[in-house]
Amino acid sequence: MGYHSIGELDADLIECRACPRLVAWREQVAREKRAAFADQTYWGRPVPGFGPDDARVLILGLAPAAHGANRTSRMFTGDQSGDVLFRALHDVGLANQPVATSADDGMELFGVRMTAPVHCAPPQNKPTVAERDRCAHWLDAELHLLLPTLRSVVVLGAFGWQAGLRSFADLGWAVDRPRPRFTHGARTVIRLDDRELAVFGSYHVSQHNTFTGRLTPQMLRDVLGAAADHAGLTSRTRR
Repeated sequence: MGYHSIGELDADLIECRACPRLVAWREQVAREKRAAFADQTYWGRPVPGFGPDDARVLILGLAPAAHGANRTSRMFTGDQSGDVLFRALHDVGLANQPVATSADDGMELFGVRMTAPVHCAPPQNKPTVAERDRCAHWLDAELHLLLPTLRSVVVLGAFGWQAGLRSFADLGWAVDRPRPRFTHGARTVIRLDDRELAVFGSYHVSQHNTFTGRLTPQMLRDVLGAAADHAGLTSRTRR
Protein backbone atom coordinates (compact mmCIF):
# COMPACT_ATOMS: atom_id res chain seq x y z
CA MET A 1 0.00 0.00 0.00
CA GLY A 2 3.06 2.25 0.04
CA TYR A 3 2.90 3.30 3.72
CA HIS A 4 5.10 1.95 6.49
CA SER A 5 3.26 3.49 9.45
CA ILE A 6 -0.03 5.05 10.48
CA GLY A 7 1.79 8.33 11.09
CA GLU A 8 3.09 8.39 7.53
CA LEU A 9 -0.38 7.62 6.19
CA ASP A 10 -2.06 10.32 8.29
CA ALA A 11 0.47 12.94 7.21
CA ASP A 12 -0.57 12.44 3.59
CA LEU A 13 -4.27 12.00 4.32
CA ILE A 14 -4.70 15.40 5.99
CA GLU A 15 -3.40 17.10 2.83
CA CYS A 16 -5.94 15.44 0.52
CA ARG A 17 -8.04 17.69 -1.76
CA ALA A 18 -9.39 15.02 -4.12
CA CYS A 19 -13.12 15.77 -3.74
CA PRO A 20 -14.00 19.36 -4.72
CA ARG A 21 -17.46 19.32 -3.10
CA LEU A 22 -16.12 18.05 0.21
CA VAL A 23 -13.16 20.44 0.20
CA ALA A 24 -15.47 23.39 -0.42
CA TRP A 25 -17.90 22.34 2.32
CA ARG A 26 -15.37 21.52 5.05
CA GLU A 27 -13.61 24.85 4.46
CA GLN A 28 -16.86 26.84 4.31
CA VAL A 29 -17.95 25.37 7.64
CA ALA A 30 -14.53 26.18 9.10
CA ARG A 31 -14.86 29.81 8.03
CA GLU A 32 -18.49 30.41 8.97
CA LYS A 33 -18.50 28.25 12.13
CA ARG A 34 -21.39 27.64 14.48
CA ALA A 35 -22.20 30.44 16.91
CA ALA A 36 -21.37 28.26 19.92
CA PHE A 37 -17.84 27.76 18.56
CA ALA A 38 -17.25 31.21 17.08
CA ASP A 39 -14.12 31.75 19.17
CA GLN A 40 -12.53 28.47 18.08
CA THR A 41 -10.28 27.70 15.13
CA TYR A 42 -11.77 24.86 13.10
CA TRP A 43 -9.59 22.09 11.70
CA GLY A 44 -11.35 22.18 8.31
CA ARG A 45 -9.26 19.38 6.74
CA PRO A 46 -9.53 15.61 6.27
CA VAL A 47 -9.74 13.90 9.68
CA PRO A 48 -7.39 10.96 10.30
CA GLY A 49 -8.20 7.92 12.38
CA PHE A 50 -7.79 8.01 16.16
CA GLY A 51 -6.41 5.36 18.47
CA PRO A 52 -3.35 3.11 18.78
CA ASP A 53 -1.72 1.75 15.66
CA ASP A 54 -1.67 -1.75 17.19
CA ALA A 55 -5.41 -1.82 17.88
CA ARG A 56 -7.23 -5.12 18.20
CA VAL A 57 -10.66 -3.55 17.55
CA LEU A 58 -11.51 -1.08 14.79
CA ILE A 59 -14.62 1.13 14.87
CA LEU A 60 -15.69 2.18 11.39
CA GLY A 61 -18.14 5.07 11.13
CA LEU A 62 -19.41 7.22 8.26
CA ALA A 63 -17.64 10.58 7.99
CA PRO A 64 -16.58 13.48 10.24
CA ALA A 65 -19.29 15.78 11.56
CA ALA A 66 -19.16 19.36 10.27
CA HIS A 67 -19.00 20.94 13.71
CA GLY A 68 -17.53 17.92 15.48
CA ALA A 69 -14.42 16.28 14.06
CA ASN A 70 -14.19 18.90 11.29
CA ARG A 71 -13.76 21.37 14.16
CA THR A 72 -11.68 19.36 16.63
CA SER A 73 -9.56 17.29 14.19
CA ARG A 74 -10.36 14.02 15.99
CA MET A 75 -12.88 11.36 14.98
CA PHE A 76 -16.23 11.55 16.84
CA THR A 77 -14.91 14.30 19.11
CA GLY A 78 -17.01 17.31 20.00
CA ASP A 79 -20.47 16.29 18.79
CA GLN A 80 -23.49 14.47 20.23
CA SER A 81 -22.88 11.27 18.29
CA GLY A 82 -19.41 11.10 19.75
CA ASP A 83 -20.80 11.74 23.23
CA VAL A 84 -22.82 8.52 22.93
CA LEU A 85 -19.93 6.50 21.50
CA PHE A 86 -17.25 7.59 23.96
CA ARG A 87 -19.59 7.07 26.92
CA ALA A 88 -20.22 3.50 25.74
CA LEU A 89 -16.51 2.87 25.17
CA HIS A 90 -15.81 4.08 28.69
CA ASP A 91 -18.63 1.96 30.10
CA VAL A 92 -17.11 -1.21 28.63
CA GLY A 93 -13.57 -0.26 29.64
CA LEU A 94 -12.21 0.70 26.24
CA ALA A 95 -11.65 4.41 26.96
CA ASN A 96 -10.13 6.20 29.95
CA GLN A 97 -12.89 8.83 30.18
CA PRO A 98 -16.51 9.17 29.04
CA VAL A 99 -16.39 12.58 27.36
CA ALA A 100 -14.36 13.79 24.36
CA THR A 101 -14.36 17.52 23.74
CA SER A 102 -11.08 18.35 21.98
CA ALA A 103 -7.95 16.78 20.58
CA ASP A 104 -6.01 17.66 23.75
CA ASP A 105 -8.57 16.52 26.35
CA GLY A 106 -6.57 13.46 27.45
CA MET A 107 -8.82 10.87 25.82
CA GLU A 108 -7.14 7.50 25.46
CA LEU A 109 -8.56 4.41 23.77
CA PHE A 110 -7.49 0.96 24.95
CA GLY A 111 -6.87 -1.45 22.10
CA VAL A 112 -9.35 0.41 19.87
CA ARG A 113 -8.93 2.64 16.85
CA MET A 114 -11.71 4.56 15.08
CA THR A 115 -11.81 5.68 11.47
CA ALA A 116 -14.24 6.28 8.61
CA PRO A 117 -14.61 5.41 4.93
CA VAL A 118 -14.90 9.15 4.14
CA HIS A 119 -12.47 11.49 5.90
CA CYS A 120 -14.03 14.89 5.13
CA ALA A 121 -17.27 16.29 6.52
CA PRO A 122 -19.97 16.01 3.82
CA PRO A 123 -22.98 18.32 3.35
CA GLN A 124 -26.02 16.94 5.24
CA ASN A 125 -23.79 14.09 6.47
CA LYS A 126 -24.27 12.38 3.10
CA PRO A 127 -21.17 11.62 1.05
CA THR A 128 -21.78 10.44 -2.49
CA VAL A 129 -20.80 7.00 -3.74
CA ALA A 130 -18.15 8.63 -5.92
CA GLU A 131 -16.68 10.41 -2.89
CA ARG A 132 -16.66 7.16 -0.92
CA ASP A 133 -14.88 5.40 -3.77
CA ARG A 134 -12.35 8.22 -4.19
CA CYS A 135 -11.55 7.99 -0.48
CA ALA A 136 -11.36 4.18 -0.42
CA HIS A 137 -7.59 3.95 -0.89
CA TRP A 138 -7.09 5.67 2.50
CA LEU A 139 -9.23 3.05 4.24
CA ASP A 140 -7.50 0.25 2.35
CA ALA A 141 -4.10 1.55 3.45
CA GLU A 142 -5.18 1.98 7.08
CA LEU A 143 -6.66 -1.50 7.25
CA HIS A 144 -3.51 -2.96 5.73
CA LEU A 145 -1.38 -1.33 8.43
CA LEU A 146 -3.71 -2.50 11.22
CA LEU A 147 -4.07 -6.10 10.07
CA PRO A 148 -1.17 -7.58 12.08
CA THR A 149 -3.04 -6.93 15.34
CA LEU A 150 -6.66 -6.45 14.28
CA ARG A 151 -9.13 -9.09 15.50
CA SER A 152 -12.58 -7.50 15.22
CA VAL A 153 -14.34 -4.59 13.54
CA VAL A 154 -17.43 -2.70 14.71
CA VAL A 155 -19.21 -0.99 11.82
CA LEU A 156 -21.64 1.83 12.60
CA GLY A 157 -24.34 1.92 9.95
CA ALA A 158 -25.01 0.45 6.52
CA PHE A 159 -22.76 2.89 4.66
CA GLY A 160 -19.71 1.83 6.66
CA TRP A 161 -20.73 -1.84 6.46
CA GLN A 162 -20.71 -1.78 2.67
CA ALA A 163 -17.50 0.24 2.47
CA GLY A 164 -15.69 -1.89 5.04
CA LEU A 165 -16.53 -5.24 3.46
CA ARG A 166 -15.52 -3.87 0.09
CA SER A 167 -12.15 -2.72 1.43
CA PHE A 168 -11.46 -6.07 3.05
CA ALA A 169 -12.34 -7.81 -0.21
CA ASP A 170 -9.92 -5.46 -2.02
CA LEU A 171 -7.22 -6.59 0.44
CA GLY A 172 -7.85 -10.24 -0.41
CA TRP A 173 -10.10 -11.27 2.47
CA ALA A 174 -12.81 -13.81 1.65
CA VAL A 175 -16.22 -12.21 2.24
CA ASP A 176 -19.37 -14.31 1.98
CA ARG A 177 -21.37 -14.14 -1.25
CA PRO A 178 -23.89 -12.69 -1.40
CA ARG A 179 -22.46 -9.99 0.85
CA PRO A 180 -23.86 -10.20 4.40
CA ARG A 181 -26.71 -7.75 4.97
CA PHE A 182 -26.37 -4.99 7.50
CA THR A 183 -28.56 -5.09 10.59
CA HIS A 184 -27.96 -4.08 14.16
CA GLY A 185 -26.25 -7.03 15.85
CA ALA A 186 -25.12 -8.52 12.53
CA ARG A 187 -21.93 -10.54 12.66
CA THR A 188 -19.90 -12.07 9.89
CA VAL A 189 -16.49 -13.70 9.77
CA ILE A 190 -14.06 -12.96 6.95
CA ARG A 191 -10.95 -14.98 6.23
CA LEU A 192 -7.49 -14.56 4.78
CA ASP A 193 -5.32 -17.67 4.63
CA ASP A 194 -5.37 -19.02 8.21
CA ARG A 195 -6.66 -15.78 9.78
CA GLU A 196 -10.21 -14.87 10.74
CA LEU A 197 -11.65 -11.45 11.49
CA ALA A 198 -15.08 -10.88 13.02
CA VAL A 199 -17.13 -7.94 11.73
CA PHE A 200 -19.96 -6.66 13.94
CA GLY A 201 -22.76 -4.33 12.87
CA SER A 202 -24.40 -1.61 14.96
CA TYR A 203 -26.82 1.15 14.13
CA HIS A 204 -24.93 4.40 13.74
CA VAL A 205 -24.68 6.68 16.78
CA SER A 206 -26.48 9.44 14.88
CA GLN A 207 -28.82 11.75 16.76
CA HIS A 208 -31.74 10.32 14.81
CA ASN A 209 -30.99 6.81 16.08
CA THR A 210 -30.13 7.73 19.66
CA PHE A 211 -32.85 10.34 20.20
CA THR A 212 -35.58 8.01 18.90
CA GLY A 213 -34.36 5.01 20.89
CA ARG A 214 -33.58 2.97 17.81
CA LEU A 215 -30.10 2.64 19.30
CA THR A 216 -29.95 2.54 23.10
CA PRO A 217 -26.79 2.78 25.21
CA GLN A 218 -27.17 -0.88 26.19
CA MET A 219 -27.48 -1.99 22.56
CA LEU A 220 -24.25 -0.18 21.75
CA ARG A 221 -22.46 -1.53 24.82
CA ASP A 222 -23.49 -5.06 23.88
CA VAL A 223 -21.94 -4.81 20.41
CA LEU A 224 -18.77 -3.12 21.64
CA GLY A 225 -18.43 -5.67 24.42
CA ALA A 226 -18.85 -8.60 22.01
CA ALA A 227 -16.20 -7.18 19.68
CA ALA A 228 -13.81 -6.60 22.59
CA ASP A 229 -14.38 -10.12 23.89
CA HIS A 230 -13.69 -11.60 20.48
CA ALA A 231 -10.48 -9.57 20.25
CA GLY A 232 -9.32 -10.74 23.67
CA LEU A 233 -9.59 -7.35 25.35
CA THR A 234 -10.53 -7.51 29.00
CA SER A 235 -12.03 -4.85 31.28
CA ARG A 236 -12.70 -4.36 34.96
CA THR A 237 -15.52 -1.96 34.18
CA ARG A 238 -17.44 -3.77 31.45
CA ARG A 239 -21.14 -4.09 32.26
